[in-house]
Amino acid sequence: MKVTVFRLTVLSVASLGIFLYGCGDKKTDSTDTQKKDNATQNQTQTQQQTTQQQDNTKKDTMQTKTDTSKTTDKKDSKESNTVILKTSAGEIEIELNEKDAPQHVANFKKLVNSGFYKGTTFHRVIPGFMIQAGDPNSKDSDRSNDGQGGPGYTIPAEIKGKHEKGSVAAARMGDQVNPKRESSGSQFYIVTGEAPHLDGQYTVFGKVTKGMDVALKIEKVKRDARDNPEEKIVIKEVVFKK
Repeated sequence: MKVTVFRLTVLSVASLGIFLYGCGDKKTDSTDTQKKDNATQNQTQTQQQTTQQQDNTKKDTMQTKTDTSKTTDKKDSKESNTVILKTSAGEIEIELNEKDAPQHVANFKKLVNSGFYKGTTFHRVIPGFMIQAGDPNSKDSDRSNDGQGGPGYTIPAEIKGKHEKGSVAAARMGDQVNPKRESSGSQFYIVTGEAPHLDGQYTVFGKVTKGMDVALKIEKVKRDARDNPEEKIVIKEVVFKK
């Protein structure tokens, strides 16, 4: 069925021995005492060395954790809330709205990271209204199934944002078969005109911040009877803005 637009040591300190001295020959006692003192000193040195080694191990472990944390933070920093759609018609910059639609934004980022959108097209464009993309079916030469594909799952509705010019929203199936208004797992559209009648019905998860002229250019291309551009407008790549 066609997808509708409107979408992570304990220190083992040994107990110090208590040496008991008995009565006897003074020389012998002195020698024994010296031996015991030497043994105690050696034991203490061994304990100090063990403690130092354990402390070093702790420091190394803490450093490793810190380094890992820095690496993770560095990786996360690449996933900014701004993405750039590099299309055959030009670039479109989109600011993702994580506050209003966290599940949609997380899903979109996942698809961007996996390269899901590379090679897909804007398969439906309507002047003064919107341009729609994100269907993996649009990668092949069969135009008849464009608009019907996705990643095989839907996203729970997060309906809050307004459909203003430049708004980016998730496409979905119609109410009759989709009463919960769950969104398509990948298809999205960019509002190029005014569409207040869609408010409260579809999840808006971003907005164009640069390249709206490219979106307006795309909506004006020649299209067939199904509003599919006769000449493919391809999404070459989607990347996170640095």
